Amino acid sequence: MSDTSRKRSGLTGIIDRIDSGIAGLERFIMATGVILMAVNTIANVISRFVFNHSIIFAEELNSIFILLVTFAGIGYAARHGRHIRMSAISDALPERARKILMIVITAVTAAMLLVLAWYSVQYIMSMYAKGRVYPALGIPVYLSYLWVPVGLFVTGVQYALTFLKNLQEREIYLSTDLREADAQELELEL
Repeated sequence: MSDTSRKRSGLTGIIDRIDSGIAGLERFIMATGVILMAVNTIANVISRFVFNHSIIFAEELNSIFILLVTFAGIGYAARHGRHIRMSAISDALPERARKILMIVITAVTAAMLLVLAWYSVQYIMSMYAKGRVYPALGIPVYLSYLWVPVGLFVTGVQYALTFLKNLQEREIYLSTDLREADAQELELEL
């Protein structure tokens, strides 16, 4: 058995399978959310011009879809190293300093996102206790916000995994599967 296949079995293999399952779910959620948002918006425009009336719940539904796509998308962006990077300072540093900086950045970002996930759960619980509902849809508002802690938690886990990857590997990783050198090559191609 090779080293690679041994690495992929056991706990690492389970984590990889869970991660790929979450990635597939995120892609599905984002694609479905964007399509439904487009259909909802087009239907509302047609309704407005043909029947002279907007669909009553169109704005509320689009705000739910925006939350869904945004918070499913941040985990996806972190997984693929597509998050915004301010690299003016780090690009000027030597490789060892960039590596240390990346370790610190991923650890702090993971911790902050996990704390924000916890606070968002507290916020949702307070919204649930107040019993607020969308006026047109009539559904509880807290249900649409459930994606916020899920997205923040998944993104926090992605940054934590990148932190661990940077501790284990010699190269600098922007995500668990994207090295800094590969990202720079991609940027040059564009």
